[in-house]
Amino acid sequence: MAEEPLVVETGVHAPDACVIWLHGLGADGHDFEPIVPELRLDPGFNIRFVFPHAPMMPVTINQGFVMRAWYDIRSADIDAEPDEKGIRASSALLCDLIDGEIAAGIAPEKIVLAGFSQGGAIVLQAGLRYEKQLAGIMALSTYLPLADCLGNEKSEANGNTPIFLAHGSADPVVPVDLAYLSQKVLEREGYSVEWHEYQGMAHGVSEQEIFHLGEWLEKVLM
Repeated sequence: MAEEPLVVETGVHAPDACVIWLHGLGADGHDFEPIVPELRLDPGFNIRFVFPHAPMMPVTINQGFVMRAWYDIRSADIDAEPDEKGIRASSALLCDLIDGEIAAGIAPEKIVLAGFSQGGAIVLQAGLRYEKQLAGIMALSTYLPLADCLGNEKSEANGNTPIFLAHGSADPVVPVDLAYLSQKVLEREGYSVEWHEYQGMAHGVSEQEIFHLGEWLEKVLM
């Protein structure tokens, strides 16, 4: 990854847990930095939040404008023509970040992957294939990319890793029906999915959702 991620640490002692949080299309690592205090986590948790910046690339659906993106989006039907090369490249970048946190002393089972929209697609892609057990995967306003490949590629180590899926019922960017389909595929593959749908929410994050995220993070990092 070309740029160093933004890092925020909570608690009073050295971190013993980590949340790697990927932003959505056109944003950057600062996008979810403000959410850390809003999660209202128990002050006894010593967590390192890592917010990477996606690489700059042209995005087809946005007239080829160069912006931060984890992969290209080629049509309004976002899962119809997947940029498999880009998805796999960003997944590899995320796995490198996980490896770096483990090398820094964080146990893999204390690492949560979180992502919004494109970032959520990448945490699902990487986390379900990572060869060491993770604490959890949090995928917000997103979908499961390369779903047809999951059955052959999934990691046994993360077969029981809890997954938090959240979506707005009025999302105009990633249709909630695509999220329903992703949930069904994940459950068919044997994953434990905690599903949250927020009525009237568009492509964003709500106060109620943040409350649920905080609860879930404390539960999987206990």
